[in-house]
Amino acid sequence: MADHVPNLRAHNVRAENTHGRPFGVITRGTTGYNRLRRSDRWTVHHPGIRALLTGADAPLAVDVGYGASHTTTVEWATRLRTIRPDLRVIGLEIAPERVLPPRDGVTFELGGFELAGHRPHLVRAFNVLRQYDVSQVLQAWQTVAERLAPGGLFIEGTCDELGRRSTWVLIDAHGPRSLTLAWDPMDLDRPSDIAERLPKALIHRNVPGERIHDLLQAADSAWDRAAGWAPYGPRVRWRQARQLLVDEGVPLTPVRRRIRDNLLEVPWEHVSPSL
Repeated sequence: MADHVPNLRAHNVRAENTHGRPFGVITRGTTGYNRLRRSDRWTVHHPGIRALLTGADAPLAVDVGYGASHTTTVEWATRLRTIRPDLRVIGLEIAPERVLPPRDGVTFELGGFELAGHRPHLVRAFNVLRQYDVSQVLQAWQTVAERLAPGGLFIEGTCDELGRRSTWVLIDAHGPRSLTLAWDPMDLDRPSDIAERLPKALIHRNVPGERIHDLLQAADSAWDRAAGWAPYGPRVRWRQARQLLVDEGVPLTPVRRRIRDNLLEVPWEHVSPSL
């Protein structure tokens, strides 16, 4: 069973605590090489993100809560610089002992969701809010969104320890825009198995009557009906299942390129929690 027990230090965290102090709580800090590769690949091929970074005068990206190692932040910087070689990248950590010396063109600073006073064009926070209470998610989203540069974007998500199952929400100044589910084709028996790695805003909503539950059930149904393609492998089978979902009116974002991952991306309105 997935470990999504809230971090007890997350209680009583309030945005008004940002007067000169980082906003957030210390997380477990685990990370690993290529753990966020699925999100990174999606990011560098997203037309909106490419246009945002390409068009910025002095593009800045901030990685919130990079953990106990520089690994994923440096990897992110390397991949983003295929879009803009002059991109400035900053990693933020709320634990002072985790703030590292600069390396590989990345600087590291003390900070949290208040973004340490920066106004970045792109922000990422992975496996951070997973350790918070669900009631604090909207507050964190709003705190970041209010501090973005004009047109800025925020990617908030979670993944498993090896990065084989990954999900994220794309957020702008007006709120969440989309949900993306990405997984290693060899890692899941059924699409709904990714539910254990849903973002904090949705992980408790995978129950009958909720939109995210309906989406995952529809994906499983399409997967079952595409069983005839199983001999060709899970990638081919998923392509057929995905087309069935499109034919049935599920508003999936078109896949922009041939990819190794199984990918499912929908507008936020299609999965937003019921009130």
